[in-house]
Amino acid sequence: MKQDRQLKTPFFTKLKDYGTSGVTPFDLPGHKLGRVKNDLADFIGLNTFLLDSNSPIGLDSLAKPTGVIKEAQALFAEACGADRCYFLTNGTTMGNLAMIMSTCKADDKILLPRNVHKSVINGLILSGAWPIFMKPDIDRDFGITLGVSFETAKQTIDENPDAVAILLINPTYFGIVSDLERISDYAHEHNMVVLIDEAHGAQFYFCDKLPLGSMQAGADICATSVHKTAGSMTQSSVILAQGRRVDFTKLRSTLNILQSTSSSALLLASLDCARKTMHFEGQKRIEKIIEMAHKARERLANIPGLKVMDKPYIQANGSFNYDETKIVVKVSDLGLSGFEVFHKMKKKYNIQLELAETHIILCVLSMGTTKDDLDNLCDAFEDLSVQYYKPHRRLGKIRFDYELPTAYARPRDAYHAPKLFVPLQDAVNEISAESIMIYPPGIPLVIPGELITEEVVRNINYYVKKGSTLLSDLEDGRFKIINKEKWIKYEGDIDEFIDEEE
Repeated sequence: MKQDRQLKTPFFTKLKDYGTSGVTPFDLPGHKLGRVKNDLADFIGLNTFLLDSNSPIGLDSLAKPTGVIKEAQALFAEACGADRCYFLTNGTTMGNLAMIMSTCKADDKILLPRNVHKSVINGLILSGAWPIFMKPDIDRDFGITLGVSFETAKQTIDENPDAVAILLINPTYFGIVSDLERISDYAHEHNMVVLIDEAHGAQFYFCDKLPLGSMQAGADICATSVHKTAGSMTQSSVILAQGRRVDFTKLRSTLNILQSTSSSALLLASLDCARKTMHFEGQKRIEKIIEMAHKARERLANIPGLKVMDKPYIQANGSFNYDETKIVVKVSDLGLSGFEVFHKMKKKYNIQLELAETHIILCVLSMGTTKDDLDNLCDAFEDLSVQYYKPHRRLGKIRFDYELPTAYARPRDAYHAPKLFVPLQDAVNEISAESIMIYPPGIPLVIPGELITEEVVRNINYYVKKGSTLLSDLEDGRFKIINKEKWIKYEGDIDEFIDEEE
């Protein structure tokens, strides 16, 4: 029976047996099952090192699993209603790369929202695919991007019938869920593969009070961060796949190009165990989290200066659904930016929030969240409100809008183009040769091949001033742009550039 099978943790059980078997180790890793003592070993204990093995006999190989890894992956696929599951030890970043590279060849078109994670842009660079960007919905009150509506997806599909795939974010970082079933059906009618960046939705498969997981909604392949919301260790994720549109052989070979041959046994074991826990405890415990989150939202909504996002608000404003394990709070009516609240929460109250934007902060809840955690959050906000809230005092009117950037080259061409290195203020109206982003969330402000506008530069300067981490390829205040003097532009499409022969 399925329930009996889901009790198993085949990889973890075999790994534990091996680590405690008294084996004489002449293989890797070099700590030899914890014999090399150091400060880390003293703190975390011997058992962690006993489980840190590197594919000895009996523990299978992630590159071509035939034993306990194969069994553990099959159990995970079964738990999520997928045909196949592939364990990942380099996060959903690697999953996004593999999805795109195994689906799109050079010059293939892929449809996707512009507010994707940087790993998706890197997948475009590696595959050579042409991105056709869709404009996500926006919320001007909270100042954030939302999901992609069915109408937008349908129009983009209709306008690009030669595209081979569509990629969606489900849910978004802020918990917004698109009408994935309807979009998937329409994409399939047009012979497109449906790919999902499901980095923040692993919990969906284990509680029917949450939106559908992408496999349940009919997608073909998804990359899912089990570590983010389902209890495995950081950097452990899975790819789930199903149906006749997936080239499973190519997906496996792509994973073997990208994946380390020295995969962390600890991460694999954590996936095995997290699946079992979520399968048997997820429904009840996530229901409790949703109930606690609802009460916390009610309390937060009554604090002067705060506005809280919830499912009724989201659906009344046109989005399809909402992940209630996320708490999004608009804080700017306190007279503070989200960035200021982010730092005050840690410094004064020892509360670590997930993310800040100009006007909002984000909290991510999971089975590990407690009532005390939420009480501490509400107490801290009440204190901040007493200190900072004054009627009619505002950070400033939100003038949030979102326009698709001007693209002059596909990301792969721009990445390999001749380059110049210039200070940011000199990059206005130049074509970027790199992705520039704020982390978190890791959504690029500009990607290779796009025009660097004055607005992009203003946004970068604003985020840096507010203490955000700027990610770019250079660390000396310079940025990579295309050397246009070495490129010529064809007549016709603006994105047709070639490297000029010298």
